[in-house]
This record gives sequence, C-alpha cells and structure tokens, in this order.
Amino acid sequence: MHHSTNKYTDSGYRMQDTGPDILHPVSRIRCLVSLVLYLVSCISFLASCSSHRHTDKKIFRYNESSGLSSLDPAFAKNKQVMWSVHQLYNTLVEIDSNMQIKPSLAKSWSISADNLTFTFSLRTDVRFIDDPCFPGGKGRRLVAPDVVYSFNRIVDKNTASPGAWIFNNRVDSVKGFQAINDSTFQVKLIRPFQSILGILSMQYCSVIPKEAVDRYGTDFRRHPVGTGPFRFVAWEEGQALILAKNDRYFERDEQGNPLPYLDGIKVTFYDSKATEFLEFQQKRLDFIDDIDPSFKDEVLTKAGNLKKTWQGRIELHKHPYLNIEYLGILVDANNPLVKNSPLRLQQIRQAINYGFDRRKMMLYLRNSIGIAAESGFVPAGLPSHDTTKVKGYQYDPAKAKQLLQEAGFAEGNGLPAIKLLTIPIYGDLGTYIANELRQIGINIEVEVVQKSLLLEQTSKSQALFFRGSWIADYPDAENYLSVFYSKNPAPPNYTRYKNPAYDVLYEAASAEKNDSVRYRLYQQMDQLMIRDAPVVPLWYDMAIHLVHTHIKNFPPNSLNLLELRRTKKL
Repeated sequence: MHHSTNKYTDSGYRMQDTGPDILHPVSRIRCLVSLVLYLVSCISFLASCSSHRHTDKKIFRYNESSGLSSLDPAFAKNKQVMWSVHQLYNTLVEIDSNMQIKPSLAKSWSISADNLTFTFSLRTDVRFIDDPCFPGGKGRRLVAPDVVYSFNRIVDKNTASPGAWIFNNRVDSVKGFQAINDSTFQVKLIRPFQSILGILSMQYCSVIPKEAVDRYGTDFRRHPVGTGPFRFVAWEEGQALILAKNDRYFERDEQGNPLPYLDGIKVTFYDSKATEFLEFQQKRLDFIDDIDPSFKDEVLTKAGNLKKTWQGRIELHKHPYLNIEYLGILVDANNPLVKNSPLRLQQIRQAINYGFDRRKMMLYLRNSIGIAAESGFVPAGLPSHDTTKVKGYQYDPAKAKQLLQEAGFAEGNGLPAIKLLTIPIYGDLGTYIANELRQIGINIEVEVVQKSLLLEQTSKSQALFFRGSWIADYPDAENYLSVFYSKNPAPPNYTRYKNPAYDVLYEAASAEKNDSVRYRLYQQMDQLMIRDAPVVPLWYDMAIHLVHTHIKNFPPNSLNLLELRRTKKL
C-alpha cells in the first residue's frame, strides 16, 4: 500500500490504545448512570434479536475471525474495520456493483478545466445519529465543514492514521479541503490525478462530526457517531458487535421505501474457523466470507462448485475480487543481490513465467477459486482489464527452454539455484511452482518465512524473489500500475522496476480525463511491464461467499465490501 503500508493482504500499522482518562467524581457518576442506561438498551435490543419466538426482527449475523481493532474510519485499513465502518458511515462518493463512481453524500460534482479543482454539491437531508456529543443529544445535519474536518483529521500527524498516504503529494497542503458554504465542498490538487474520486470512496474518507472526537477522544474508536444505514448499539471486544437500523437514514429504494431493510447486524468474533463453520451449518451465522483450506474440499469440487451434499442447502457466490497474487523479482541493476543473480536476465524471468501451468495450479491447489493470471498485473474485475489487449504468459515449456538456451543456460546447465521467499500459507504453492520449473532446468529453493520478516525484506530491497499480493484500495488500474512507477519507493515499488517509457505513460494516464483513452494507456503500460517481467502473475482472486438461502439481495462486489443496505432476511 503506497507510502505507508504494504498490501500483503492485511498488514501495516497497529494502533496502540492509550490508557483510560482520569475522570472527575461527578463525571464518573454521570458516566456510570449513562453506562447502566446504555447496557439496559443493549440487553433489550439483544433480547429482541435472539428471541425468535417473540419477535420478527431481521438480524444479519456473520463472524469476524480476525477480531476488530477499531470503529474509527481513520483506521479502516483492513477488511474487518472497513466492513463495520461501511455500515456506520458514508463517503462523498461510492462504488457501485459495476465498479463505477456514484453519488452518496455528494449529489453531484464538477471538475475544473485544469483538472485541479473538484467541487462537490452535498445532500441537505443527511443527519448524524442522536448522540450525547450533540446539544440535547439530538443528531444534527451533516455540512461541508464536517468533510473538511474529517479529511484534515486523516492527514493530521496526531491522528496517526495509516490512511494518511491517500492525500500525500496529491492534494494541496494549504488549500486542499475547503467548505465554500454548508452544502459545497472543494478539493484542490497539486497536479491532475483522475483517480482522486476513487480515493474519496475509501472508508478512510467517511465523514464524521468533530463533536464526537472532542467528546470521546481516544474512545471514539469504540463510540462511532455516523450517518450510515446502521447505528452503533454495543461492542464487547472479543465477544460481539451489535448494530441497529438507523431509522433516520437518508436513502430510499426505487419504490420510496426507507433503507436498510434489515433491523440490525450482529458480528461475532470466534477465532476458530472450525467453530465459525459449525455455527454457519447450524444457521447461527447467515454467511461465511472465504473458505478455509481445511474444509474447502468438503464443500467444493475441484472445479470450484458446491458438492452435491450442500446443493439446495446453501448458496455459493463467486465474484472477481480486486486482488492479484504474484511472485516479485527485484530488478534494480545497482543492487548487489541482482548483479550476482541469473534473475537480472530478462530471458530467465520470462522462462519462469512460461515454465509452470497456472491452470493446473488453480484446479489442484485452489479448487478453481480465482482465475489463472495469463494477462497483465491489472486483475479481472476492473474495466480496463482486457485479455485481448494485454497478453501475458501461458504454460509453454518449449518456449521456456528456448529462453534458457538464449540466456546461455541450455537445459539449465550452469544455472545456479534461485531462492524463493514465501509465507507459511503459500508453502504448497511455492513447492508446486518449484517442481514444475525443475522439469525445464530451473532449480528453485523455497524458503518459508514469517510475514513480518518478508515485509521487512521486500521494503528494504533485501528479497530477490518473493511472494506478494496486491489488493485494490480503490477500483482503478492506476492503483496497480503505481506499483511499477519508478518514482515510487518500496512500498509500493517492491521490484524497483524502472522504465522511462513506462513512467511517461503513467504520468499521461494520471492526468487523462477520458476513460477510454486512459484505459488504453493503462493497457500499454501493463503490456510493457509484463514483457520486462519484474513479476510472475499467479492468479486474479475471487471473493467466495457461502450464504444461507433465506438471505436475499446480497450481491458480492469486486472490492469485497460488505454491502447490506438492500439485503433481506426471509
């Protein structure tokens, strides 16, 4: 992840919780009284949630095995936080199921002729939920100064948000965010950057009220005050998170009915995947995100479909997910590691790309979850992904052997062993690739290391050949192609790839307003980089959901964001 955290699926800064504030005795009594009242309301809500005999409340239930660190949007750096924040808050714009930008808090926006100023017209019917942080405990209307405050808070060093990078070197540091009036907000850029709309859709950019941060301080992480479809009820860390429908939510469906349809959400935190699966089987969870390797063969065929015993009982939802799994190769010619390695030769890097069967790998090791990456680095699911325009590598052992010969290592003679660094859950994958490459004369030694060590080594350019993944921050191919822009440090440019022709195309694409012209530039960049082969694309990922049949209107999306506004529970 550019400028701050890497994208090995879930890494980066962990926020340390500070100690409790020291309260005045009167304040302490007030707090105890409000806590008792609050717990009573939680208990009554939970009672109505769990007692199916006395109520028809529709509570959507899922498990978060990795736990939850915060409900503060400034810390929405991983899936667990993003999913919860998305229920509680809104952003100026959002991404629809076709990966297009659409209005949310902003009704509309305009872009200046020089592409540097984005002006947003805000809705005037959006209110923050009722909360003691407001006068009289009544939620107020959301206004443009709230957006200014929220965005400035992300970049404020005192916040220490892992999302601070999103505006770095992009937004004017003096006049970057301005409220023209209560319903008009403006962003000023340093240079044209078309992907800014995608960035503004990220959960980091959720709009929050200053009053809540002022009142709760460090405890704001567990006391969210938002405008979203659901409102906070209770969070017992390690046990459960309870959210209830926001009765004053501003969105309605096409028939004019208020959203959301659900009455609430309950998130449990079982850290055992076996327990999670058991709870799902017993219908105490409504869906499971992703299938743990330990029971994927019990549920899925090799072709990635539901086995007969499960058909009719549950539904399998599969959808492209904006994540690519790959092997990275350090290509900085000045690095001593590279100077002494056969990987400095393009033919060797290309031979590795041709030398193993990605499709067979997907079938036997992944139960067909994902698509063999035989195009570029930009994954399936993005509008600019086009396998006819960007040609990658397919299994071709004869071609691989020919390239070895051209590099001066016919049949692999004289070729030293190459070490591949990977993490424990991908050990079997490394072994598969090594076995395939051995048959054409390339000797790969797989070394399994802990994720934290691999992160450190790739960031310091100490890993020559390594396993990596890149998950989209926002649905624009620029997010992937920035990984190879030579002016970017590591992260995100872990391979230290440098090609002046690529850089020229990247800069042109960043400033290009016309989508179809920009997509052509993206494709040219992707093709150029794939030919130079600083990476070995493995597969374009898929989001996999197991869902009970009583859940309707629960579409997956390419960002794998949990979308529940229109979900129904029968």
